[in-house]
Amino acid sequence: METRDVLVVLYDDVQSLDVSGPVEVFSGANRGVPDAYRIRTASLDGGPVTTSSGLRLTPDLALADAPVPHTLLVPGGEGSRTIDPRLTDWLRRHAPHAQRKVSVCGGALLLAEAGLLDGRRVTTHWALCESFAAQYPAIEVAPEPIYLRDGDVVTSAGVTAGIDLTLALVEEDLGRDLALWIARRLVVFLRRPGNQTQFSTQLAVQTAGRRPLRDVQQWIIDNPSADLSVDTLACRAGLSPRHFARAFRLEVGMTPGRYVDRVRLEAARRRLEDTVDGIEEVSRHCGYGTPEAMRRAFVRVLGAAPAEYRRRFRTAGPAL
Repeated sequence: METRDVLVVLYDDVQSLDVSGPVEVFSGANRGVPDAYRIRTASLDGGPVTTSSGLRLTPDLALADAPVPHTLLVPGGEGSRTIDPRLTDWLRRHAPHAQRKVSVCGGALLLAEAGLLDGRRVTTHWALCESFAAQYPAIEVAPEPIYLRDGDVVTSAGVTAGIDLTLALVEEDLGRDLALWIARRLVVFLRRPGNQTQFSTQLAVQTAGRRPLRDVQQWIIDNPSADLSVDTLACRAGLSPRHFARAFRLEVGMTPGRYVDRVRLEAARRRLEDTVDGIEEVSRHCGYGTPEAMRRAFVRVLGAAPAEYRRRFRTAGPAL
């Protein structure tokens, strides 16, 4: 079995989770397949760095002494906004020799400044996408996906998306069963495909300004199997159905019906991924009424029926 060298670049004000998340995934892979990855961390001078949260990280070596890695991983953090020219110079000279160039969150800024992303389609944390695209017009910036691959460059959104990306790399290298096993050990959702949006339903939409509407939004999330008709929701908000529908669309950015559809789909996906409940039980619990209604929703939005979705995103792995 080939051992793949992984080099993680450290610098002051790096985001600690952008480092530890991927490292935990790669080291977890080594538990299932011994010596699958040789993981090293390196800073410019080999000295300790202070993360944005105040943690001190001691690297294994200096970048100047690092061998050419199979996978070069550049994490994000506040330090990626104040770019050290010595670091981008090192990336410009050495990163092209790595078989995979990987960034988490704002690490894409360092790769971009080194000229490694020109002509590529990449992603980063949603809050950085607009300014990133304006600063580097030769790069196509996609704000929605949690991670993207363009040739030998793989970029991800913020923090936990780095775990999703690394799980995808492990799956590519060593198979899906091992990636799923690691996801279960870390108690994370596997399994999110790269083109999944960076936001859950709760984050992807606006939060209503008025408390009655905010309360209704949360009640929908907590009760996907309830009667979620406009009349019922309007009654909970103390508004007429017409006034409620108009106010909800204005403040949330979508109709009540569309919001309900998104909440129910997300609830069903999570239940299929994380329980052994039957399809009929999942459809009833998530408010679809019948398995056929849930199947139509899954095919329309995700392009896969519920049973196929479960087969792809829930698989038995090695014993813990």
